Amino acid sequence: MTKQWFHETLYSTYCQSFKIETVLWKGKSSYQDVLIFENKEFGKVMALDGAVQFTTKDEYIYHEMITHVPLFAHGNVQDVLIIGGGDGGVAREVLKHPNVRSITLVEIDSFVIDLTKKYVPEIPQGVFEHPKLHLIIDDGVNFVKNSQDTYDVIITDSNDPIGPSQVLFTETFYGYCKKLLRKKGILVMQNGDFFMQPKEYQTTFSHLQLLFRDVSFYLANVPTYIGSYMTLGFASDIEYRNLTLDILHQRFAQTSIQTFYYYPSMHKACFALPKAMQETLDSLQNITAL
Repeated sequence: MTKQWFHETLYSTYCQSFKIETVLWKGKSSYQDVLIFENKEFGKVMALDGAVQFTTKDEYIYHEMITHVPLFAHGNVQDVLIIGGGDGGVAREVLKHPNVRSITLVEIDSFVIDLTKKYVPEIPQGVFEHPKLHLIIDDGVNFVKNSQDTYDVIITDSNDPIGPSQVLFTETFYGYCKKLLRKKGILVMQNGDFFMQPKEYQTTFSHLQLLFRDVSFYLANVPTYIGSYMTLGFASDIEYRNLTLDILHQRFAQTSIQTFYYYPSMHKACFALPKAMQETLDSLQNITAL
């Protein structure tokens, strides 16, 4: 970061930059460097360890897609587990579903929650005080390893696989998550940018293939997650991707949920992957089958 500009350090040879209007907070938590600042184009921006986590201009895209795709696919979600998600955006979207009775949110860094509530309250919108939300400050792997509860949907809303989030991309972690899923449960997770970070989705696919009958990825176009499309993993023992558009429209209409990016046609379309990416997944699937 220079005096007036923030340069994202996610990649060693390529970056995006934001002109800083005002620094709202800069320092370290017990786990990571944290920076919150204002930018004229994207509003408030949070960066952890030099990587952009969200901006108030486009955060809704990521939060809507990582939440509503699995919840509308399932159709009768009652209990949701969120690993990470300290900004409250995923929990905010989950609470829009009237049938949800409980949300368990496990975040390792309570300081991120405190900073978001103080400086960017427009993202959580009071979700941390909602009676349906149970907040647990703990390591995500430790929680899923020891928990005896079960869930309809598990959402892993983590940083990239560096620092404290690295363990959330392992086969061991996904295995613990599978143990906590109910028979018709769905596991989703962020897997970076398929163009700039191909090893993320490839490694995740190899892990999930050993645990679930149906594994794929879907895409969302989040401008500040630079490169190409944000890749989100989707795993279940049910082939939810075969749901008809009519069923999705019916479920969406019944909830009266207001969204800005997600809608049923986008739900169906987001599972259509670029040719090279689909061919890579097909080849990995063939290797696993050998």
